[in-house]
Amino acid sequence: MERERIIKTARGQEKADLVIKNASILNVLTDEVYKADVAITDGIIAGVGDNYSGKQEIDARGKFVTPSFIDGHVHLESSMLMPFEFAKLVVPCGTTTVVADPHEISNVLGLHGISFLKNAVDGLPMDVYCTLPSCVPATGFETSGFDLQSYDLSMLIDRPWVLGLAEVMNFTGVLNNDPVVMSKIELAQQYNKRIDGHAPQLSGKDLCAYVAAGVSSDHECTTPEEAVEKLRLGMYLMIREGTAAKDLAALIPVLLSHNTDKCIFVTDDRHPHDLKPHINGMVKMCVEAGLAPVKAVRIASLNTAEYFGLKNVGAVAPGYKADLLIFPDLENFEPELVLKNGNIVAQNGKLLYEINTELKGTARGSVNVRWIERSDFKIPAGAAVDSKSRVKAIKVIPNQLITKVYDAEINVINGYAEPNLKDDILKICVIERHRASGNIGHGFVKGFNLKSGAIASTVAHDSHNMVIVGTNDEDMYKAAVRLIKLQGGKVVVNNSEVLAELPLPIAGLISDREYEYVIKHCDELNSAAAALGCKLNDPFMAMGFLSLPVIPEIKITDKGVFDTSKFDFIDIFSEISTSAGV
Repeated sequence: MERERIIKTARGQEKADLVIKNASILNVLTDEVYKADVAITDGIIAGVGDNYSGKQEIDARGKFVTPSFIDGHVHLESSMLMPFEFAKLVVPCGTTTVVADPHEISNVLGLHGISFLKNAVDGLPMDVYCTLPSCVPATGFETSGFDLQSYDLSMLIDRPWVLGLAEVMNFTGVLNNDPVVMSKIELAQQYNKRIDGHAPQLSGKDLCAYVAAGVSSDHECTTPEEAVEKLRLGMYLMIREGTAAKDLAALIPVLLSHNTDKCIFVTDDRHPHDLKPHINGMVKMCVEAGLAPVKAVRIASLNTAEYFGLKNVGAVAPGYKADLLIFPDLENFEPELVLKNGNIVAQNGKLLYEINTELKGTARGSVNVRWIERSDFKIPAGAAVDSKSRVKAIKVIPNQLITKVYDAEINVINGYAEPNLKDDILKICVIERHRASGNIGHGFVKGFNLKSGAIASTVAHDSHNMVIVGTNDEDMYKAAVRLIKLQGGKVVVNNSEVLAELPLPIAGLISDREYEYVIKHCDELNSAAAALGCKLNDPFMAMGFLSLPVIPEIKITDKGVFDTSKFDFIDIFSEISTSAGV
């Protein structure tokens, strides 16, 4: 029996399958580093001590052995890669476990999307657990492909690979005891599963109510004050370092001055460029800032495992899974070897594990748009008859998901509101693409600096309708038509010509090609946008969050421009508030 072999190995009565000899053990259980051998049998650490022998032995020569890393909250779909391509990038960085929230593909395909991803992760050198999406759609103020209720989630909640309920974005629903939201929370509690949160800037008594309802984590903290308040109330702090939202630098002071036992590293949303380095890059940032290496590694491993109730994961100790990393130093955090279940799966940044890349199932044909015309992009100026008018525009903040209301001056031509390129006020439209409803939200946005052309994408969190930012209606129309023909993707158009594109035929979110192809085409998209004047590092990631109406302060959905402080739609031509951003 496996247990008997492990016991005999631990006692030195039987050779281990593998022994890592002369290692410097980074012990996240005791916050210390010491020399020892690590004996592994049947993928489990049998013993940590002196003078173990194995059928195979690796002389670590004093190098550092740590538990491998866990990403505590990630949307695999945001990488635009199939999970096996995602694994090719992150496993060599030392990430061998991820907790995925499939709410992106669920908004498009419902439970079929979850099933599709679950099949796609089989056989990877990486454990993929799941939290079930709590908000599909995120709110009732947008149109998604599906509407998942608690009875839908009940069909999966008891599966061992399901660890909890994913980010409860509708915190207003929690505060108001909305029966739809609360039934999902109660379902998770019934099965003793974790309930992740998503509550940017929620504070005071409302935050207390949110926590008391059962929500136990949050990944939306952007300031030390917000993070400390949530830690004080018993929440786990999921520290995010994504492509668009980079919060780690701002929150490192919290790690240096407070108890870190309830801190976790997450990536949330990352494009393929940013998957190397992965969690190891966050560990490195913390150590460079002065955090003890053993504490940084614990945040990246054991803390996450304990939060989600993953037994015997996240430490170098007997009985734990042999998911291990060997580092030559505690400065660069580039693993020399990555072990999964006691097997070497990556060495010096290269994956050694043969992955089956055959697609299982299908998730295509998800772009269903009512016939569109050029005139669909026009914005009537209402009572405005002058050559100029003022509107409430969305102001993008670089490297943040939060936006501000901007008091913008736009042009009025023949009764229609037009962009003001001089002040970087561009037009933005969101076209419903699931049910051919014909819904189109119209607004204006500042921060892209396009001087001509348009950019468009079917990746638009969280309902993933078609979002288009442009300087003129003709190019916006051409961009939308091209996305429909591609059945999902990203495009840059100028003077009616497609300059760059990335097809995303799987749910309009994911490529069916290798990661090198996706990275190349993402570079071409960003370069094409930059050539049109865009100054954002990743304009498509920034644009993709402008339709998420649960992130302050102002967003746009297929139903219109949405003010999160009022939690309702607004007339962009209405009187500008004195508190509007400038």
